[in-house]
Amino acid sequence: MDFVVLPDSPAAGAVAGRLRAARRIDHVSGRPWIVGDWPGDAVTVVTAGSRRMALLGHTRLDEAAAVARLGRLRSLHDADAIASRLPGILHMAVSLDGRTRVQGSITGVRQVFTARADGVTVAASGVEPLLRLTGAALDESVLAARLLAPGGAPWPVAQRPVRQGIEALTTGCWLELDADGRSRQHHWWELPKASLTLAEGAIAVRSALDEAIAIRSTPRRTLSADLSGGLDSTSLCFLAGATGADLVTYHVSPLDIANADTFWARRAAEHLPAARHHLLPADRGENLFDVGYTDDLRNAAPEGPSTWASGLAHLQDLAGRAAAEGAALHLTGFGGDELFGRMPACAWSLARATPVRGLRLVNRYRLANRWPWRTTVRALLDRSTFRQNLAGAAAAIGEPPPPIDEPDFGWVFAPRMPAWATPDAVAAVRELLTSAAADGPGPLDADRARHQALASLVFEGTTVRQVNTALAGTGVTWDAPFLDDRVVEAALATRIDERLAAGRFKPLLAEAVRGAVPAEILARRDKGEFSAEAFRGLARNRTRILELCEDSRLAALGLVDPRAFRAAVLNPGPMSHHLQPIETTVACESWLRTHHRSHPSYTGELL
Repeated sequence: MDFVVLPDSPAAGAVAGRLRAARRIDHVSGRPWIVGDWPGDAVTVVTAGSRRMALLGHTRLDEAAAVARLGRLRSLHDADAIASRLPGILHMAVSLDGRTRVQGSITGVRQVFTARADGVTVAASGVEPLLRLTGAALDESVLAARLLAPGGAPWPVAQRPVRQGIEALTTGCWLELDADGRSRQHHWWELPKASLTLAEGAIAVRSALDEAIAIRSTPRRTLSADLSGGLDSTSLCFLAGATGADLVTYHVSPLDIANADTFWARRAAEHLPAARHHLLPADRGENLFDVGYTDDLRNAAPEGPSTWASGLAHLQDLAGRAAAEGAALHLTGFGGDELFGRMPACAWSLARATPVRGLRLVNRYRLANRWPWRTTVRALLDRSTFRQNLAGAAAAIGEPPPPIDEPDFGWVFAPRMPAWATPDAVAAVRELLTSAAADGPGPLDADRARHQALASLVFEGTTVRQVNTALAGTGVTWDAPFLDDRVVEAALATRIDERLAAGRFKPLLAEAVRGAVPAEILARRDKGEFSAEAFRGLARNRTRILELCEDSRLAALGLVDPRAFRAAVLNPGPMSHHLQPIETTVACESWLRTHHRSHPSYTGELL
């Protein structure tokens, strides 16, 4: 699904004429409003007098009630009441008295991008249509920030495309387009107060998950899904199976014999006899740490390189298998760790939410991670603001990584530029982060742990969106029910001490799916680890990765020292975190080689 949203303006007609669009929805005025390409059953349009609303994506809507609500709108702000009730992951656009509102989903699975074209601001569901309209050049500073590891750049810089003049809508905002071609963002969404008990939160999460699955599944519809053996993906498989869907699951055996994922996946499969289960071997060629963007994925990542690109070979293989089984939708457990597991800043938030009970949990974390008392107490006493923490992270990006046994309860993770990044690249990224700290929005929530959870959920949502962009030709869409707005709200509205009850693994999710997922599956208390796959992937692809050091595009831009990068590939170090900066560098280098419009000398026709 690719589309552009245009203002109710005479100038919009010229923009629409430049787009090769299979479908079009007009404003009530008759001017073009939404132009693009989408499945016929993926869009709902509601009209009430001079007002019009379009929902792009699968949701559940009482159209009669929606017409009544639309007719009562006094301003675009009043559409908050509609948006806050819609289940699913979708875009919403409203046209009202010459003004337009457009927004995506909170976690960014459905994002809104903007640019200026023919003198007006236009919005789009992706970067590609805006590139066709503007021919936007590469933003080398944002590209350099994609070298940061672990996890890439922190929010909000992580949302920025690597294109000059193309911006992403800020999390929790909607975009207003007026008839004069101007635009502005309005903040509308915040997490509800964390006030629910474990029992109350479990009821809310189960209700939201049931709705999320119902939107995606119908009896006899073929759905494919990950069945990793972990609680997140396994729960989705059972909920999908209960709808009567024709379920096809995939499990990739781990290399590490200490990883119990396959044992638990087999047990879950025994309880889902109607589903078709596929076990993929641990040593299959489509392993982690491939070269990322290959020749068959040219111009398939218009937003820029991504930290997960080394797994594209695996995703392509899985999409082909799912399509052969008749599936058009693949369910994944993305977002489950953020909603139901422990974020690094949880210790900081627990100590303030419930000092006695919280500090007991903090001590359990300290013992499990072997954190020294002194550094743990210092981290707990930190009172820096989000902006101060982001500025501090910017100052430290050129330093060696912090010790792995040192707790970090800050607002943002502490990424570092790789050792082979040039001083100019480090300086450019530091300036980018420092400017974001000074001028950007505040945190996503006043609580550190909830901010971290939301920032990570936005990362996961971005991943799902970019996977679907890269694999658009496979016929299979990746989908993550845990990233639905209503599921996110229900989970994070549960008190943190209840979500992280002592001695239990993901207690909120376990309680939410109790009765749907067998009790023996809910008894699992550990999680798989996959560093062996990363090292195997690097070993298999080392020759191809070393070839990237020859005539390096990143080096030509002055961002890396190719000799230092080559040395790291040959001797990466013994720990899995040593591979992360190599992974981001491979993603950036392979992206530059396969996305011609990113090259400074490119003068060919825009695609």
